[in-house]
Amino acid sequence: MLDQIAAVRIVESATLERMRHEALTAPGPTDWVTEYAQYQSGGWSTVSLMNDTGNPADVRIRDCHPAETTLLRHMPATRDFLSTLDLRYMWVRLARLGPNSFLWEHRDYEELDAVERYRLHVPLVTNRSAVLVTGGRRICLEPGRIWRLKPTHAHGACNLLGPDRYHLLIDCYADDRLAELMAGEWIDDADVVDLPRATEDDVLGYARTAWSLARLGHVGSAETYLLRLFYVHALAEGQVYDLITSLHESLDDSAAAARWREHRLTRLGGAA
Repeated sequence: MLDQIAAVRIVESATLERMRHEALTAPGPTDWVTEYAQYQSGGWSTVSLMNDTGNPADVRIRDCHPAETTLLRHMPATRDFLSTLDLRYMWVRLARLGPNSFLWEHRDYEELDAVERYRLHVPLVTNRSAVLVTGGRRICLEPGRIWRLKPTHAHGACNLLGPDRYHLLIDCYADDRLAELMAGEWIDDADVVDLPRATEDDVLGYARTAWSLARLGHVGSAETYLLRLFYVHALAEGQVYDLITSLHESLDDSAAAARWREHRLTRLGGAA
């Protein structure tokens, strides 16, 4: 588990409170940008604090030598925090995840060069129903810590009940300073819940339920029902996408089946 996610540093409470206030007040209601729509259910939006254009609405990450955006200039506590970390940044964003929202199982950085990099999460506002899932485990990212994620592992996130979850997302390149930050990383047992493995009977039952929904005309609901299994059971990587593909094959919808094979490839990489 430590290879995939771990806490790396405590954030001083006064600093956290100042950054929380800035995250809730600095971006206006219309500033948040919905991007990567194919990876989510809806409800996930971001603004950029560091990128290569200075425009906070430019949120599709890429390799670059970033500078602060116009939004970060109005967030002095967050600006000072990033300066103190002194990392080799690639991109920095604020991310908001609303209630009953999901980031579906995926890998990040697949479209980028094979350079060692990591994502740091700094939870600013969260709740116990807002979790990250990776490796068949559900992890609640507690505020007051910097969390290191290796997003080349398949993972997803959800916020079931709300309120909105706000995280500072820091994509950075590996260097000596980051290695120093990660040297004492840890994870508490209380933060991790092992998801139960789905039996063959479980999977067959879920497939039948999805088929029944689809036959009644609720195809989108059937797809979402299967996608959400990733947050309920420890499944083989990409299994939810294979179940949806099989669903459409059983409905004799070859175009939809091909589309979901492509979704699997786009979100997880590897062979279709």
